[in-house]
Amino acid sequence: MADYTTIPAVTYTTAAEAVRHTIEIGAERGLKLCATVVDPALGLVAYGRADGMTPHSVETSRRKAQTAASTRKPSAAVPAELATAMENGTGGLLTRIPGGVPLMFDGVVVGGLGVAGGPPAEDAKVADAVLEALGAAPVGGAA
Repeated sequence: MADYTTIPAVTYTTAAEAVRHTIEIGAERGLKLCATVVDPALGLVAYGRADGMTPHSVETSRRKAQTAASTRKPSAAVPAELATAMENGTGGLLTRIPGGVPLMFDGVVVGGLGVAGGPPAEDAKVADAVLEALGAAPVGGAA
């Protein structure tokens, strides 16, 4: 029996690229967004924000990223009947607000991306566009 495991994690380079794409795609769509990227253990890898974005979106993007990394599904995929219990049970670490997507390359989840600052449905569309720009696996149904 092994004494440790190896967990694939997103690199800083890829995480920073995801943040850059989020801000650029948001700007193209008239949105001031922020992005958080976490690893599978929910540790922060990268964060960035557009000038003038809403301050509360910092926390929202983190929770979206953590949800996607933890569940390996879009944050919007959390069933409504579990939303309150999940948020309370995790001390607010997770959310079902659209805009969080898992980062998956070659079938391996390496973290989560959380996009916030716009209407949640738009955040989810930007997150999907960022996955495409990165060459990551699409998740579908992020909104």
